[in-house]
Amino acid sequence: MATRELTIADLTRLLRSAAGEEEGVDLDGDILDTDFATLGYDSLALLETASRLGVEYGVTLTDDDMEAITTPRALLDRVNSTLTRS
Repeated sequence: MATRELTIADLTRLLRSAAGEEEGVDLDGDILDTDFATLGYDSLALLETASRLGVEYGVTLTDDDMEAITTPRALLDRVNSTLTRS
């Protein structure tokens, strides 16, 4: 069975569905290394995103995980490394 990979397009879709998009922030731009706070996503939005990742990808991310993950690149790396190990 092929492992599904989380892409930046998938992540931005989840971020938008979890908490919308901050006015003036272009999630389609180069956001990989931009802090979630700068993108307008607070801890509640990120916890909702983690919940949706669990449903769609079967990945469990704790509150502590999400507190330590501060950029989209870090989140992609964490999720995809978990998917690879599965």
